[in-house]
Amino acid sequence: MDHQHLQGRWLAQLQGASPDAPGATATLQLGPHPELAQSVRGTVQRNGATAQVSGDVDGGDLTLEESINGTNISATWTGQVVDGSCGKEIRGTWNDANPTPSAPSAPFVLRKQVGWQ
Repeated sequence: MDHQHLQGRWLAQLQGASPDAPGATATLQLGPHPELAQSVRGTVQRNGATAQVSGDVDGGDLTLEESINGTNISATWTGQVVDGSCGKEIRGTWNDANPTPSAPSAPFVLRKQVGWQ
């Protein structure tokens, strides 16, 4: 799997105690990064808010950085492509950049959505 396979719409299911995550769903829309050839950039929409994301996949390992203000990293998504999913499912952990007892890390599952991308 490479950065091109990340492009498109993904549905994320997050679990945990974070105000951003409990049983939450998020939608990620990823496209080619305009400045980094092997990376993606896009948005994540969750709980009525939109943040920017950018990152890549290397050897099946996903790394995305989330930014609420477009400058500072507010969270990271790290995970692995699920074997046998044909690159359409990624499982990992969402980590708040400023964790607190009420905003810890949260497990996530990303599933690629079908249709026009």
